[in-house]
Amino acid sequence: MAVEKIKKPKKRSATIFGYPLSIFFIVVNEFCERFSYYGMRAVLVLYFKYFLKWDEDFATTIYHTFVALCYLTPILGAIVADSWLGKFKTIVYLSIVYTVGQVVMAISAIQDITDTNKDGTPDNMTLHVVLSMLGLFLIALGTGGIKPCVAAFGGDQFEDHQEKQRSTFFSIFYLSINAGSLISTLITPILRAQTCGIHIQQECYPLAFGVPAALMVVALIVFIVGSPMYIRNPPQGNIIVKVCKCIGFAVKNRFRHRSSQYPKRDHWMDWAEEKYDKLLIAQVKMALKVLFLYIPLPMFWALFDQQGSRWTFQATTMNGNFGAITIQPDQMQTVNPILILILVPVMDTLIYPLIAKCFNFTPLRRITVGMFLAALAFVAAALLQIQIDKTLPDFPSSTESQVKFINMVNRDLQIQADNKTISLKGFGANEDYLTFHNQFTLVLESGQQNTINLANGTRNTIAIIQGSKLGFEKFDDMTSKPEKGENAIRVLNGFGSDLNVTVRDKVFNFTSNMSEYLSVSHGKAEFMIKDNRESCVYTQELGFGSSYTLIIPSTFTFGEMCSENIKAVMDMKPNSVHMAWQIIQYFLMTTGEVVFSVTGLEFSYSQAPSNMKSVLQAGWLLTVAVGNIIVLIVAEAATLNDQWAEYILFASLLVLVCIIFAIMAYFYTYTDPTKIEAQFDEMEPEEKEKRKNFDMPRKGSAESHKEDRRSSDSSSDDECTKQTKI
Repeated sequence: MAVEKIKKPKKRSATIFGYPLSIFFIVVNEFCERFSYYGMRAVLVLYFKYFLKWDEDFATTIYHTFVALCYLTPILGAIVADSWLGKFKTIVYLSIVYTVGQVVMAISAIQDITDTNKDGTPDNMTLHVVLSMLGLFLIALGTGGIKPCVAAFGGDQFEDHQEKQRSTFFSIFYLSINAGSLISTLITPILRAQTCGIHIQQECYPLAFGVPAALMVVALIVFIVGSPMYIRNPPQGNIIVKVCKCIGFAVKNRFRHRSSQYPKRDHWMDWAEEKYDKLLIAQVKMALKVLFLYIPLPMFWALFDQQGSRWTFQATTMNGNFGAITIQPDQMQTVNPILILILVPVMDTLIYPLIAKCFNFTPLRRITVGMFLAALAFVAAALLQIQIDKTLPDFPSSTESQVKFINMVNRDLQIQADNKTISLKGFGANEDYLTFHNQFTLVLESGQQNTINLANGTRNTIAIIQGSKLGFEKFDDMTSKPEKGENAIRVLNGFGSDLNVTVRDKVFNFTSNMSEYLSVSHGKAEFMIKDNRESCVYTQELGFGSSYTLIIPSTFTFGEMCSENIKAVMDMKPNSVHMAWQIIQYFLMTTGEVVFSVTGLEFSYSQAPSNMKSVLQAGWLLTVAVGNIIVLIVAEAATLNDQWAEYILFASLLVLVCIIFAIMAYFYTYTDPTKIEAQFDEMEPEEKEKRKNFDMPRKGSAESHKEDRRSSDSSSDDECTKQTKI
């Protein structure tokens, strides 16, 4: 087994105010790494939906699969570091893997690498998907693998007399984590909203992924630069592996001696006494007691991590206008780290002391309250979703179609569609779409009847036009909300001659009298209308997620008053529910996180033996991974048509789990691991050896004794057991 040698420099690393200079490189490394991870993750789910063109359910599934993998690999990283490479080499090697993954992810988002026909759409989407999945796998392996190593490696830089400085370092270290998370979650959505591209300018996902990749390169370089100053402790063997072996031996030993002739033992872990020290067995018992309480906890994380998936999708259907500032849907995730920085000191200095005056607010009660608050957050999300749904268009089902009529004649008209009479003002339209099945009969003023065939599940616009007699043209409309809060705008040209219409350097492409849709962001939009000689500017204030048809009538003339001739027909109303309403659910969720997560870690550490902290840390990270697996199962298995119903389902499941956990907590007895360990320290060495080597009392004949001895010889694991018999 390769063992990293202890490097003892002749001269210790320089110190600043009593702190090793080496920790500067570790803190900067952690800031850059967290910036890289959270920055990439902030825009990930939108990349899946809008670049890879996945539906929301599948995008949510892959997102949570990635997050789950990020919280499974820390166990692998801890084992590799403690049993083989050591922390320094593990961090360096996996950081290289991490950096490559970020670079691959940035390359996967460049649409021009497969856009051979230069239309702005990748022609080989499979390549982009493969690169994305490869990049995410490498990132998960890297970020998860170094997660348990960096903080512990920083702690190794301090000597025994620097306990105070070590404690301060961990505070600074976790501050750098939150700072990297907050800043990157704020910046990368802005980078995504920029436009880039060789052939067609589109949202710049390569930049949104490229900057985090650059920060990961910086993190790796900074960490390596500090190499000469580091104290590197050799691998000592991983306690997680040792615990697993101890538990495995106890289970196998109990299974081999399951006959009634063998007396029962107080605890099933006591079956490991033939091979393992009683102190280790007692420590494993204490750790298992806490790990048992972890069983219900993944449900909390199943709700918590949907801030980056379902809640981000929810924000895309809302109004993000905050005065002079526009908030991107993925930027709403910054509410969480901001609230954490506020709520943690408020809870510690104000809320907990006030509650303590009323009743004993134990750690397990806090965890229960944290889960309940998370459930309330999803109830709030469901209520908000119901309000959002009320503002969304009523799109046609798969068995019907919808029609809107536009009058392009300079006088009022009255037409009939089947048994429906529609009154249209000159250059106007009916307000709402009308629903039909397959086809309907259109009757114009002249009594002319026209059978209009419709495709199910479609929206259509029928323009009534004036020629030698009244006629009509049919156009296809959008059947979904414009993406990411953009506005879908098109132009209907009734002027009678060709016109050039542009908005924000985008040109409308006319395939007939009706142009194709253009996506225009919110705010003041100026439409430049030109012919060969003159021009006209029409101004329209746009919100979020609306759709308009701009009518240029036959009476249009260039001049100072030209814009007054243009009519705007609203096909879809803009998003009217403000993103600020999401702050309620973010506040409830973040409060739940502070009460749940911080308390859970403190409780685990207080109840764990001195050498089992990493075991419980691994168990805690495992609950996060399992929680994300629950989300992807529900996202794929649930058949709920309404998103608010899915929110209620998750909230209900967490309330149920919360009740189960409260019952488990009621029967939990708090222990003091220090006192228990001290009892073993007081034992005489001879007595400990005697207890360790004590043979199992057993019933039965001498023949059965020999038979048991023969059966134990058949397993190599029993070699130690056989040698310890008296």
